[in-house]
Amino acid sequence: MERYRHYTDTSRIILPVVDVLLIFGAFRLAGYQHLGTWHFNGYYPLFFAIFALLWWILSGQFANIYRTDRLITYPEKLLYLMRTFVLHASVVLLVVVVLHLYWPPAEYLFSVYSLSTTAVVAGRFLLTFLYRAYHQHFARPNSRFVIVGAGPSGQELYRFLESHDPIANQFMGFFTDTPASLSAELRPLVQGRLAELKNYCLQEQIDEIYFAMPLDRRQLIEDLSRFADDHFLAFRIVPDFRGTVRKDVNVYFYDHLPILTIRHEPLGIRTNLALKRVFDIAFSLAVILLAFPVVLTALAVLIKLDSPGPVLFKQLRPGKRNQLFPCYKLRTMRTNHGQTELQATKGDARITRVGRYLRKYNLDELPQFFNVLLGHMSVVGPRPNMISQLEEYSKHIRTYQMRHAVTPGITGYAQVHGYRGETREAGTMEKRVEYDLKYVENWSFGLDMKIIFLTVWNMLRGEKNAY
Repeated sequence: MERYRHYTDTSRIILPVVDVLLIFGAFRLAGYQHLGTWHFNGYYPLFFAIFALLWWILSGQFANIYRTDRLITYPEKLLYLMRTFVLHASVVLLVVVVLHLYWPPAEYLFSVYSLSTTAVVAGRFLLTFLYRAYHQHFARPNSRFVIVGAGPSGQELYRFLESHDPIANQFMGFFTDTPASLSAELRPLVQGRLAELKNYCLQEQIDEIYFAMPLDRRQLIEDLSRFADDHFLAFRIVPDFRGTVRKDVNVYFYDHLPILTIRHEPLGIRTNLALKRVFDIAFSLAVILLAFPVVLTALAVLIKLDSPGPVLFKQLRPGKRNQLFPCYKLRTMRTNHGQTELQATKGDARITRVGRYLRKYNLDELPQFFNVLLGHMSVVGPRPNMISQLEEYSKHIRTYQMRHAVTPGITGYAQVHGYRGETREAGTMEKRVEYDLKYVENWSFGLDMKIIFLTVWNMLRGEKNAY
């Protein structure tokens, strides 16, 4: 969905015409530089016609740059223009190559694009400056507006309009029944309480009312809507979804249809999942091929010499959406103790001498790179707990199940912040779940890299909570 949808029909005609005139001047100047004459003949007029027509189409379709008000700032305008010229050059190059058309001299093309870009950008900025200067110094405000509600949505709307709104509009103030909750910066902008809104609108000849309060205030919305209709005011609703559902809300657009989600889920996007999976495969293969032949062999020998039993330990763990998978680890405990679902504690007699060091430096989890390669786990994600823990903590931690919305990991956000090991102390598992959910809601490839780095650093130092 385009960020700015509406602009005047006049601008849609006049500004492209100015663009074409400036581009024509750039063509003439480029021709004079390279041909030494102002004559405009041969294939150059046809090339200009194609160039200008393509610019008209692409700029209107992809850049939406035909605005002179503040709804598009100067940096945004420059970005749109440069992006469109790059797209324009790419299309021209593709057509010439595919159709085997005559290729103009490279120096001439470079001059045409350089001069056209400079002229169009300068022309757009000059027109925008003149438009804004006129409205700032000569024209009277076209619209005076107030914002009802000064919560997060109201404040966000105010800041947006202050930085982007057309200069012809004038913000008159907030109306809220809780002015004390505002910051010292915004408190002076409050004009009164909700009961004073109507009289203020009539006295100050307000043109627009923006309603930025929770949508459950239905009676207030209907009352203000009738008031606006009776006095020829524009009544606009800026939904405060966060205040309505009492949770953070994210809004996505499927074409023009807004979709609300209570939680931000970056790993619900297929491209993010594909990126994470490609990294998991590459990283796990690198570890298996480069480190396992030496490191795993040496650790296997030490484990066998230290105590009788298998080198690997396999246990079913709940993974994504609670699907069970065999989680592999190097054996760190003595066999036949019969307490596989009992969490390890400090000074646990079941742990072997070698196992104590394996746990301290996280080496017992190396075989889980096979789980990563098989798709059971990821390099980074919430650690897979035991089945008994899933059953226990799901009963009294309401958000516990949410950590299983993504693939579990060898290391995680909670672990690098010290929340690992025994969870018998009150609040320990709650903090681990809190950090796991922060990871789920704020995932990025950069965050994964940071967690991996911190994990390696903790391994070199030794984990104090690993026993």
